[in-house]
Amino acid sequence: MSDAIIVEDLKKNYGDVEALRGVSFRVKSGEIFAFLGPNGAGKTTTIHILTTLLRPTAGSAIVAGHDVLKEAKEVRRKIGIVFQDPTYDRDLTAYENLYLHGKIYGLKGSELHKRILEMLKFVELDKFKDKPLKTFSGGMIRRLEIARGLMHLPEILFLDEPTIGLDPQTRVKIWDYIREIKREHDITIFLTTHYMDEAELLADRISIIDHGKIIAEGTPESLKRLIGNDVIYVKFGKPLNDLPDFEIPFTKTYRILEDGRLEIITKDASKVIPKIFEEVQKLGLKIVEINYKKPSLNDVFIHLTGRDLRDSEKQSNGVTFHMLRRFPRR
Repeated sequence: MSDAIIVEDLKKNYGDVEALRGVSFRVKSGEIFAFLGPNGAGKTTTIHILTTLLRPTAGSAIVAGHDVLKEAKEVRRKIGIVFQDPTYDRDLTAYENLYLHGKIYGLKGSELHKRILEMLKFVELDKFKDKPLKTFSGGMIRRLEIARGLMHLPEILFLDEPTIGLDPQTRVKIWDYIREIKREHDITIFLTTHYMDEAELLADRISIIDHGKIIAEGTPESLKRLIGNDVIYVKFGKPLNDLPDFEIPFTKTYRILEDGRLEIITKDASKVIPKIFEEVQKLGLKIVEINYKKPSLNDVFIHLTGRDLRDSEKQSNGVTFHMLRRFPRR
């Protein structure tokens, strides 16, 4: 399988701020590739470089066989993009918005008319083709933007946070369209998201980015195997500052998270949890909450960074995060 996108040591600085710090990855033709990370991690900067909207400080990117700097026009002809922020004319109808986009890409006459109707039917908006967009809901507008991105049948479709701000039911509908795009048109899809479920349900492969650097990459299942079988979280009466001197069997690693909880990665939570209570009692500590589960992508993010991705959302936009020290195998 050939590579639709090749990125090598991509860097982008905004003054003294390093938005991208040597990002490298490849996207295979025909796959759904998710770029997963918190706000401010570098996702949108990357997608803007790949779609020729932004020049990198250093590094290279090949998209659909063309260099994004030297062959920008060729790249633009072969890609479609759905931006994070809506870009449309509210006073025009759905048909008119697609008509203008098709004309930009050289479509005309009966071919243009046919393509508009096909795309509107694909996203189930054909009944609303003559309605102005100011009467549309947020979900309807997002569906129309996906139709617009597919108007010229691109080789690669870029989706920048495609379901942000949408209600759960509409998000699921958008996911269905994304799967159908791949199934019917065999288009490579590059998806940025900070939703763990979105990446896990849609992507063939995922690249996790944080602070402008890729910290892990693989299939959803291979990423979850980075942790192990079970993850236990223990919350005490007061946050821990130091690592207790535990002797816990069947345990790979354990450490303190930023919020003072104890994270324990184990092969068998059912055997380990009773032992935790025994050890805690010896140390005179009080457990107020304990839970365990099979690893999720959010657990992978916690394991790699020491913090929850949702916590990262609140702290982005230029704030420097403090990495937790990793604790050795016990």
